[in-house]
Amino acid sequence: MIYLENTLVSDEVKEVFFCCDLPKCKGACCVEGDAGAPLEEEEISLLEDYIDEIKPFMVTEGISEVEMLGVFDYDAEGKFVTPLIHGKECAFVYFDAGIAQCAIEKAFREKKIPFAKPISCHLYPIRIRVTPVNELLNYHKWPICRKALVKGHNEKIPLYRFLEGALIRKYGRTWYNKLVKLLH
Repeated sequence: MIYLENTLVSDEVKEVFFCCDLPKCKGACCVEGDAGAPLEEEEISLLEDYIDEIKPFMVTEGISEVEMLGVFDYDAEGKFVTPLIHGKECAFVYFDAGIAQCAIEKAFREKKIPFAKPISCHLYPIRIRVTPVNELLNYHKWPICRKALVKGHNEKIPLYRFLEGALIRKYGRTWYNKLVKLLH
């Protein structure tokens, strides 16, 4: 474990090689699982404020789910998550050439909204667990990401490098630069 400011970073963040391989996994992380993506409270407000700009990129079932439940749901632990369509894919998913994509991210790329996607999605496969004292950053092992492990290994991309933009978005450039120094 590496301690940096208010975070404890798992050694796996340095040791695991990872690079998403969407053509091979087809965006399975947006479709599989037993709950939606974790959401921070501020993200719920943003989703509520910009849902009309996001809806044009969503599938019909996702729009229905959001209109029925709202932009968030609760997981088994009572934490905020994105709603799911029929208990499967994220309500904010759409498909492009058979690959699951994020409607929130699409709205951002189209300059319709000011945020890319939930930080939990941007940071995946790192999951953050918040304690009263700090945040724990752990690598989440999931068999659907095997192809990303192979690609990351072949291209020699450690997880912290693959997630550089997401880690900077969450913790800032200074924090990330300190992390890189601690990892070397």
